[in-house]
Amino acid sequence: MAGRIEDYALIGDMQTAALVCRDGTADWLCLPRFDSHAVFAGILGTEEHGFWRIGPAHADDAEPPVADRRRYVGDSLILESEWDTPGRGTVRVTDFMPPRDGAPQLVRIVEGISGRVRMRSALRMRFSYGRVVPWVHKVDNRTVAVAGPDSVWLDTDVETHGEHLTTYSDFTVRPGDRVAFTISWQPSHHKEPPVADPEGALQATSAFWREWVEHCTYRGPYREAVVRSLITLKALTYAPTGGIVAAPTTSLPEDIGGVRNWDYRYTWLRDAAITLSSLLRTGYREEARAWREWLLRAVAGDPENLQIMYGIAGERELGEAELDWLPGYENSAPVRVGNGAAAQLQLDVYGEVTEALHLAHMTGLARNDYASLLQLKLIRYLEDHWDQPDEGIWEVRGPRRHFTHSKVMAWVAVDRTIKLIESGDADGPLERWRDLRETIHRDVCEKGYDPERNTFTQSYGSKELDASLLLIPQMGFLPPDDKRVIGTIEAIQRELSTEDGFILRYPTEGAEEGVDGLPGDEGAFLACSFWMADDLAMIGRVDEARKLFEKLLALRNDLGLLAEEWDPRLKRQVGNFPQAFSHVPLIDTALRLTASGAYGG
Repeated sequence: MAGRIEDYALIGDMQTAALVCRDGTADWLCLPRFDSHAVFAGILGTEEHGFWRIGPAHADDAEPPVADRRRYVGDSLILESEWDTPGRGTVRVTDFMPPRDGAPQLVRIVEGISGRVRMRSALRMRFSYGRVVPWVHKVDNRTVAVAGPDSVWLDTDVETHGEHLTTYSDFTVRPGDRVAFTISWQPSHHKEPPVADPEGALQATSAFWREWVEHCTYRGPYREAVVRSLITLKALTYAPTGGIVAAPTTSLPEDIGGVRNWDYRYTWLRDAAITLSSLLRTGYREEARAWREWLLRAVAGDPENLQIMYGIAGERELGEAELDWLPGYENSAPVRVGNGAAAQLQLDVYGEVTEALHLAHMTGLARNDYASLLQLKLIRYLEDHWDQPDEGIWEVRGPRRHFTHSKVMAWVAVDRTIKLIESGDADGPLERWRDLRETIHRDVCEKGYDPERNTFTQSYGSKELDASLLLIPQMGFLPPDDKRVIGTIEAIQRELSTEDGFILRYPTEGAEEGVDGLPGDEGAFLACSFWMADDLAMIGRVDEARKLFEKLLALRNDLGLLAEEWDPRLKRQVGNFPQAFSHVPLIDTALRLTASGAYGG
């Protein structure tokens, strides 16, 4: 049985990632890329769908023991889990994925700390998201599993045996013993990958993360949380292209037992753009440059038909399908791969992309003429389309609306492009676009604002609120001290806040089909809760902002990781995990509070 979402640790190699539970079970791993088919899909089903557990031996009818302690080694993605076994001793398992230089690898090193501990490795490989049982056999004392185009090679110095379509190793460790296991993926038609060097890979992985973290320029009071979030964002970056996945998982539910299950293993322009902002402001210019180059390649040739998301190499076709052989995480079905929202119209994306390019320009990232040309083309498209209804930031599966946030971000796109022209780094119809900027601003203030309640609303003419409205002062659309901004913040606090003070995206209220066209509820959206902390700081309520921020930090799991949402009823994390769209605003809020001095001793 899969653990709670917050029970998992992330390890990865900047091309794919694995989730490892507290009991030493790797329940999720796609090979060779984030968006490849999973070889371990147990988190979305049962052990029959693939897993790899290493831990103290236990009775077959007993639950595997959970680790007594676990941590990342320093500022890295190297995971250490330790078990104290009664009457036997203490054992440590170190899990990591080396930054890739050849075949993708997952390395697990068992180390005896004290006593004499009997251990077991149980490896059940299932290709194609748990549907395909591979042919497992020996080649020169190595174990290999083959199915169709895929092969996975297991290297270890201890004996292995097959039983119940699972590869087992039973062994004992004493103080100082180190027993390593490595699996390596290779196309099945290629020759076998080199035999793994786990100790050398551990040293190289440690050195990689140590050197990378040294580039962080943030030195404030929330450094631990900021650095862990930055490491997570780096882990979600597909190194060969610079694309950034929203999360390394699919179909972890926003509503336990419900249908709000989506595939996040793609690059959302919105998520990636705000990620770029955080990276630039914490010293990671190379990652920002790589993302800009990814963007230019992905959009090249067709900027007028900007998609909201692309594959990690810039792929446009992300057709959505359901995997009906998987029961889903805690029976949350359907399990989906691909994402049909890629075809939606979301006008706010133009603003987020333009804001990211503007920030890159303002922070001195080396000029790219095509980036400026792209920005101008995007605005020419918006000239003719900004006043259309769209699906909005939350990708509603209901009818299109005139979402207020979408219009605000269209204004942002025009405003930042005007600034680019005014700086002398681009040419364009300055006066015409100044008039457009004013037209959009007036339209939002007249049609997206409810004067009786003194709040902006989710869409033109609606009464519902929407947490995306919290971005109005952050984007500079209106100043923080504007009464309409303050009224909107206070209205969202009243109507979209949970008992704990966390913020919902919009009301769902358990309706059969809510404003987003879907049944069921969802948890408090963590990004929106960080936005609220930002806004409170901006309007001078800094103590309140700090308290909310620190309550949000307390929601992280023991390793500092956040999913997409927090379920206030079940008191647990929900949604895909870990989620870039949660860790980015964490960084942003920490930077804002540090700049304001609004932090505790």
